[in-house]
Amino acid sequence: MKRVVVGLSGGVDSSVAAYLLQQQGYEVIGLFMKNWHDDSVTISNECPWLEDSNDALLVADKLGIPFQTVDLSEQYKEKIVDYMFNEYEKGRTPNPDVLCNREIKFDVFMKIAMSLDADFVATGHYCQKSEIEVAGKTIYQLKSGADNNKDQSYFLCQLSQEQLAKALFPIGNLTKPEVREIAAQMDLITAEKKDSQGLCFIGKVRLPEFLQQKLQPKEGIIIQIDKNHPVYQHSLPEGLSLEERLAFEANKIKYTPEMGKVVGKHQGAHYFTIGQRKGLNVGGTTDPLFIIATDVTTNTIYTGLTSQHPGLFRKALFIANAELHWVRTDLALANGDSLEVMARIRYRQPLQKATLYQFESGMYVAFDESQSAITEGQFVAWHIGDELIGSGVIS
Repeated sequence: MKRVVVGLSGGVDSSVAAYLLQQQGYEVIGLFMKNWHDDSVTISNECPWLEDSNDALLVADKLGIPFQTVDLSEQYKEKIVDYMFNEYEKGRTPNPDVLCNREIKFDVFMKIAMSLDADFVATGHYCQKSEIEVAGKTIYQLKSGADNNKDQSYFLCQLSQEQLAKALFPIGNLTKPEVREIAAQMDLITAEKKDSQGLCFIGKVRLPEFLQQKLQPKEGIIIQIDKNHPVYQHSLPEGLSLEERLAFEANKIKYTPEMGKVVGKHQGAHYFTIGQRKGLNVGGTTDPLFIIATDVTTNTIYTGLTSQHPGLFRKALFIANAELHWVRTDLALANGDSLEVMARIRYRQPLQKATLYQFESGMYVAFDESQSAITEGQFVAWHIGDELIGSGVIS
């Protein structure tokens, strides 16, 4: 019997993952990751991880599998939380869920599992894994989940071949309703439990409140930029090389307060992200205001009316070489190479047609259609068919 350690989160997905592995004849061990207990940063007097670990324990008990809690809060703080605050301070918007998978679940947690002589680590992610042989070597493929509404391959876009080799995704071929049905048939306590919306494994944490406890508020102004401003009338200069043209299209507009009018005040540019429309508290506009840029150096937020404001759209983005990651290392581009792919710049965004261009300085992702709210610090992931082959941090 092969031994599998399942990350039991106290949710329905990981509960059913554990049950299915048991049915498939694996020896299953349940581990609950406790990732947060810093009482200086509380969100409310709820203590969600306690409730979650209790549910995980009850599921393990029902399935008759060994269970224990591992405290990873120190590593979580260092690898995820500190990184997040650091990124927000720089005016970037990190994705804690992608990082949590790369740094915690499939690294720190995986090492603990291997120390228990496990052959695999399993999670309740909606994605699938398959293997092929390339030049006599086994290559692992990360594929979309069968449930289009729930596909979570994006969150695993930073995994390596070594991590995938030891990963199992037992519910990847199921839909969410099917997973809930199995849980109900097995009379698992998590069958009807709502999906958690908080930060990966911290529980019900809302980001702005979380950030406000570490990053000090400081008042700044909100500027509204007119959609007909001359800055949007630029056309491509003549005689550019391909790399220069891509750089031009990926370039962020540098806004200054003189370009628009002051419409309100905010409590810190580092709390806000591009494309955001909630939380601005500016009244009296004909249409909703969307954030088109933030400047943490001058502590200024720039906004535009409606989701179609030209300041929200760009056709290309850049990834520095150091922040480029190939799940399929055998498909990595050499300098001067290009590749047609389908890409997304955020979770749940429908895949978009794009072309990757690798240069010495880094890689450009050029989209067929302009994309709204390309945000620094977020991940762009690219696919061929239903297989996710690589990703990178938007710079």
